[in-house]
Amino acid sequence: MKIYIKYMVSIRCKMLVKSELEKLGLHYKTVELGEVDLEENLSPEQWDVLNANLKRSGIELMEDKKSILIEKIKNVIIELVHYSEEPLDIKFSQYLSQKLNHDYTYLANLFSETLGITIEHFLIVHKIERVKELLIYDELNVTEIAWKMHYSSVAHLSTQFKKVTSLTPSFFKKIKDKKRNTLEDF
Repeated sequence: MKIYIKYMVSIRCKMLVKSELEKLGLHYKTVELGEVDLEENLSPEQWDVLNANLKRSGIELMEDKKSILIEKIKNVIIELVHYSEEPLDIKFSQYLSQKLNHDYTYLANLFSETLGITIEHFLIVHKIERVKELLIYDELNVTEIAWKMHYSSVAHLSTQFKKVTSLTPSFFKKIKDKKRNTLEDF
């Protein structure tokens, strides 16, 4: 049985979900961002207990098919931006369509209608948040970050960064204590 989980955006979330499943004596095949493949079906009582336990940590189970699809879109973007080093060899729209087996126009319209922002804007915001992390870590310079994040140039990265944050990457680097947006707000 597959269950879908909202706001599951990090490795820490995966560990939390595994722990809650184990507390209930449930066995899982896989636990991925936003999705768990269980070896057995959940009873309505187990569903309620699991959902209540997860909600205490800001995570929740989902039943609505459109909400599940939106979470899948978010999770593909999060995986791509935060956990993948490889550049795409196809357009992002094609990649997303192939990954989720849906027409990109349908995905884009559903996402925009539901969340009030475009998939592209969501992707850019996540890329900029990742760039902020890399700037804060101070292990790479802006040119290396632009290359790592698959920007065509430092100028392109700087332009997007300034549009999102109203700051240049170099100025942001100087004020490292600037409060970051929480990605769960999207």
